[in-house]
Amino acid sequence: MRFFAGVFAGLLLAAVLTLSLAPSYAQGPRVAGIRNVNHVGIAVDNFDESVAFYTQKLGFREVERPKNDQRQTTLLFVQAGPNTFIEIAPSNANRPQGLTHLGVQVENAAATIASLKEHGGMATEPRSVGMQWTISSVSSPGTRIELTELGPQSSLEKATASFK
Repeated sequence: MRFFAGVFAGLLLAAVLTLSLAPSYAQGPRVAGIRNVNHVGIAVDNFDESVAFYTQKLGFREVERPKNDQRQTTLLFVQAGPNTFIEIAPSNANRPQGLTHLGVQVENAAATIASLKEHGGMATEPRSVGMQWTISSVSSPGTRIELTELGPQSSLEKATASFK
């Protein structure tokens, strides 16, 4: 139960960050190209039980389930709102249970990284992780931030467009 309370605290944090990143609330120079908090990444000890909770108990729609070369599910995205997702991954020795990252959607990853560097921040080079889907990890105190650039044909943007 504490775990799910932690997940909901993460979602609340994501909502607060979305509001704090909104241009109308900006208090000073801001990194260019940030759109919104798009997803929260969590690692869970019991993957199947967690997926059942989010899909069957909360009614969140399953959006994407990538698999490795052995055809094992590596993670799962469920849709909590029009453009809000939860990335669920099994915990392991390198990824302990709990909040793993915040996914911040950007218009253009390369331009946002350049702006971030102008503000003294650091990020990895963007890399493709799916169809029209590019990410970059940002060095930040606390939870890792993942800059996420999504094209119109990416699974998350298609889910956003079809949300009811």
